[in-house]
Amino acid sequence: MEPKISKIGVFTSGGDAPGMNAALRAVVRSAIYYKKEVYGIMQGYEGMIDGDIVKLGARSVGNIIQRGGTILKSARSQEFRTKEGREKAFQNLKKHGIDGLVAIGGDGTFTGLHKFYEEYSIPAVCIPGTIDNDLAGTDYTIGYDTATNTAVEAIDKIRDTAISHNRLFFIEVMGRNSGYIAINCGIAGGAVATIIPEENMTLDDLFHKLDEGGKTNKKSSLVVVAEGSKLGGAMELAKKFSERNNYFDIKVTILGHLQRGGTPTYFDRVLASKMGVAAVEGLLKGEKDVMVGIRNNIIVYNNFSTIINHQHEIDSESLRIAKILSI
Repeated sequence: MEPKISKIGVFTSGGDAPGMNAALRAVVRSAIYYKKEVYGIMQGYEGMIDGDIVKLGARSVGNIIQRGGTILKSARSQEFRTKEGREKAFQNLKKHGIDGLVAIGGDGTFTGLHKFYEEYSIPAVCIPGTIDNDLAGTDYTIGYDTATNTAVEAIDKIRDTAISHNRLFFIEVMGRNSGYIAINCGIAGGAVATIIPEENMTLDDLFHKLDEGGKTNKKSSLVVVAEGSKLGGAMELAKKFSERNNYFDIKVTILGHLQRGGTPTYFDRVLASKMGVAAVEGLLKGEKDVMVGIRNNIIVYNNFSTIINHQHEIDSESLRIAKILSI
């Protein structure tokens, strides 16, 4: 490995995701394993600008692999969007001798770091940490598995009361621009319909499906709605359907930030650990301006230019299966 990098800075940015701490732990311990110093940057780009940077050791990240959230904290920084803010950030990194960066976050994090690399040429590798699983270049993002399991567990409990009271529940899950959580929750939770941003279902399509259930004396139904649905959120859809329904008692549950927290699943812990090691090894091998990904269980490095503003598309097979099983 080329001994070009001696001090690595690591930070988390954007929305938190279960498994970020596991990724941080892997980055820190990998850097130390390869005899590099490693520094934690608090509050994402805000901490880089403010100089809130601390040296980390192997014991600094002990007992965190099972914890949700991020011990480095996270924030969105408006100041980093300015040239002046990025200059402050660069000077603080220079002060600490940091000559390589690992960022754990989503598309906004990567966009900022890509710009920073273009201006200051500090080698950087990103680790995809977002519950939405919406980033191109990887089959899975850190946090997605945990968030989906959390949502399915909640849906299972809602189904119990739906059956007991002949109720129709509209359940809203996270997914502003991506329906990955929704479509898989719909399949696993036995939903009669799943509304996602990527699909052009109409209100008439939805109402027809629900009406058919009412006509066949279906005792309960669940509709899973991604928050970014083109038809509107769960509250809006429930209101529209209630105006024409006379057989279901209609209720709404918005799972919201419940899906962000909690203990990461084994899958997210292992995925985060693999990606954390790969990020450090990539830096030391000369990778820069890239995102770590996993495809067909193999680690890959994606150039930022090929993934920024490109979305991980829902596979057609999942959509097909959801439709078959919703009758």
